[in-house]
Amino acid sequence: MLRLATYNVEWFDGLFDDHGQLLNDEEWSGRRDVTRKDQIAALTQVFQALDADGLMVIEAPDMNRRRNSVAALQNFADHAGLRAGRAMIGFANDTQQEIAFLYDPARITAQHSPAEADDAPRFDRTFHIDLDIDATSDDVTFSKPPLEIALTVDGAFEMRLIGAHLKSKAPHGARSRDDVMRLSIANRRKQLAQAIWLRRRVAAHLSAGTPIAVMGDLNDGPGLDEFEALFGRSSVEIVMGTGADALFDPHADEALSQKVGAQPSTARFYIAEEHRYLQALLDYILVSPALRGRAKRWRIWHPFDDPDCYADLTMREALLTASDHFPVTLDLDL
Repeated sequence: MLRLATYNVEWFDGLFDDHGQLLNDEEWSGRRDVTRKDQIAALTQVFQALDADGLMVIEAPDMNRRRNSVAALQNFADHAGLRAGRAMIGFANDTQQEIAFLYDPARITAQHSPAEADDAPRFDRTFHIDLDIDATSDDVTFSKPPLEIALTVDGAFEMRLIGAHLKSKAPHGARSRDDVMRLSIANRRKQLAQAIWLRRRVAAHLSAGTPIAVMGDLNDGPGLDEFEALFGRSSVEIVMGTGADALFDPHADEALSQKVGAQPSTARFYIAEEHRYLQALLDYILVSPALRGRAKRWRIWHPFDDPDCYADLTMREALLTASDHFPVTLDLDL
């Protein structure tokens, strides 16, 4: 059995110094009312409980001339005693939120393997697409280029992983209601273009007969906001595709089939002005048909919705302290 996981760790970068060493102290972390020591302890407990063979870390520590994401993650894995103790990233970005992969080298061989086609350039390049039907090509880039990995499991089974963190739709910089609408629509167009780009890379792998999983925070879900009605589909639906080559995640499938009523969620955000929490389904492990037949269990490690997590008080508190997102795991029978 192979366990894959995806986990968006809020302000992971703030837990390390410039040498990649953990700042295991009583200073505040980036998390609201959480010290660095408490967040590290919570993350340690969560990562240990996941016990994943391969884990896509979204918002991983920064990679630049002064900081090293791989060293930081490997130091954390050593601190936590994880067998998934080797780390890798793809194209570094300028957001202090890398996409990285932690894995068990005794079971997995992983290589950053960016590819491209005529209609889908490499993820660190520019995608040309007409976003507003004006016969003029628009230039789209990823602020966080997806991590494309060639994976070999137990020296035999070969597959692809793509770790993704699509652009948020928040209208940053808006000063009026009109600004909010204009920026929201522009950001939505860009996000859907990124989803089309990602889907084309998926389609290329499927055409080659390669099993593939897309993992990460797509910052979107069916029915999540009013702009879905304007544009027709969510970015998740675009990445999933349709027909015989459609990707599958049971939580996305449930949300698509039921637009009203209780739905799965992978994130919990505090809305200060409304004095309440908002829950959302943002994190996915989408698999191709070849992997769906091997899939045994998807699980959202939600502190309230998962009965085992809820029953374990220390685990429940660790999940709430560690991040504003909750991990998703998938067990594959290979």
